Amino acid sequence: MKLLRIGQKGKEKPAVLDKDGKIRDISSHVKDLNPDHLNFETLSKLQSNDLSSLPELSPSERIGSCITKPGKFLAIGLNFSDHAAESGLPAPSEPIMFMKATSCISGPNDNIEMVPNSKKLDWEVELGIIIGKEAKHIEQNQSQDHILGYCLVNDVSEREWQIEKMGQWVKGKSHDTYGPIGPYLVTKDDIKDVNNLNMSLDLNGKRMQTGNTSTMIFNVDVIVSYVSKFMSLQPGDIITTGTPPGVGMGMKPQLFLKSGDEMKLAIDNLGEQKSKVVSL
Repeated sequence: MKLLRIGQKGKEKPAVLDKDGKIRDISSHVKDLNPDHLNFETLSKLQSNDLSSLPELSPSERIGSCITKPGKFLAIGLNFSDHAAESGLPAPSEPIMFMKATSCISGPNDNIEMVPNSKKLDWEVELGIIIGKEAKHIEQNQSQDHILGYCLVNDVSEREWQIEKMGQWVKGKSHDTYGPIGPYLVTKDDIKDVNNLNMSLDLNGKRMQTGNTSTMIFNVDVIVSYVSKFMSLQPGDIITTGTPPGVGMGMKPQLFLKSGDEMKLAIDNLGEQKSKVVSL
């Protein structure tokens, strides 16, 4: 099942993409795709209804973030050994965790803001995990019981803020619009093998990143179990799982985003994002 949110910012309606590719309004069944409703009970309720009879929404309308108001937006760093190498860092022996502010979340095709003091804005195509059931001190073989689905994430990163300024990575990861997610929350039953999904990112029509989730150092089951040992995970929480090589910071010479740049991101079965960088 592919769930999404349609409408202007702050006025999105929850929706589903039906088997014919039509967008159906599910607001009569669920108020919004937020932590109150991102659970297996809601999913079962939706799956038991005839969605084809629901009102159709226009595909020309804006697509919002596939979920809203998560309690946590967590991220795993350097989770591809070749990306760690291009960053000049050793592959980690256990997952590197950091946070993104939830206020950075935006729609998959929304503009990405470049503020006047930003010098090293970068891109990262990533697989996002969406939690559907509280997870606390769980084992790896229990992780799937707590994963509702997956989404496409662009972990937009301002490298100067992230690396050259004092403090943790969260500073370079959290400005408004630095967390495009979606277009869809794809429930796990709709993905044959989450550990074998092709990933790509194009900048101005040129391929920058090509990867596959099979080369992640820590797979989704390891990640969810690991994070749950340090903090409980609640329905609606997002964990973005790292990026393959090809980021601007790793190039020689380095290449960073500028106003007017356009990005296209894709992951098998999770849809595409198309965004533009705009100066504030």
